[in-house]
Amino acid sequence: MKIFKNKLSLRKEVNKDKCISFVPTMGGLHNGHLSLIKKAKLYKCKILVSIFVNPKQFNKKDDFEKYPRNLKNDIKKLKKLKVSYLYLPSYEDIFDFKPKNKIFIDNFSKELCGKFRKGHFKGVLNVINRFLEIIKPKFIYLGIKDFQQLTLINFHILKRKINTKVIKCKTVRDMNGVACSSRNFNLNKKQLRIASKVYQYLSTLKKKVKKGTNIFNVKSIKKDLISLGVDKIDYVENININKLRKINNDLDNINFFIAYYIKNIRLIDNI
Repeated sequence: MKIFKNKLSLRKEVNKDKCISFVPTMGGLHNGHLSLIKKAKLYKCKILVSIFVNPKQFNKKDDFEKYPRNLKNDIKKLKKLKVSYLYLPSYEDIFDFKPKNKIFIDNFSKELCGKFRKGHFKGVLNVINRFLEIIKPKFIYLGIKDFQQLTLINFHILKRKINTKVIKCKTVRDMNGVACSSRNFNLNKKQLRIASKVYQYLSTLKKKVKKGTNIFNVKSIKKDLISLGVDKIDYVENININKLRKINNDLDNINFFIAYYIKNIRLIDNI
């Protein structure tokens, strides 16, 4: 695995390849990240993974500073999977140039997490847009757990006619049902049990709603989640993943979206 810390040397190496599969990460690699890499292997391109904790997508300095980092362990995992390239840019390396494409932010950015994390998706699209210009990948692999982020990145790519295809990858969950996330490393065993209960509760509720034996009542759901040990809930919504809004008569395409806190750790999921 070749490791690059500046875009000039990276470009010189990868821009001659016609087939690069790109997996952007902020490190703290978990089974979800590893599944993206394993799926990328199916496309027979050289795989490039980036690790960059992007300060522009954090709303709180404390959250940025506490974000899980374990570069030594991450590199070990990537070598084991025989990744071709690892890009470890500095802040200056990513942000010291003006991209050719202006970022496109769809109105879907105002929903869900966008209501509670001002500027978050602008920060995400800013850095992804720069990565795409530097790397010029044929494919970019993104997890459905971060559905809103994935959707907005795809809209940007399509709107700006960037020659990169988004490959959507299923959510990977631990044995307890909790969606894999770097933030999970900050949870203790008791807190993980609470997160597991949240998943089980919403999974069961979704089945009941789809069967017509229950209704989606936000006030009642929030009350139940607090009783399970959740400390704070930003939102819990049922969204049609095709229309990107609430549609009560199309239950086949409904997902339950949630953002909640256990102590000061924010978790998101869609089920």
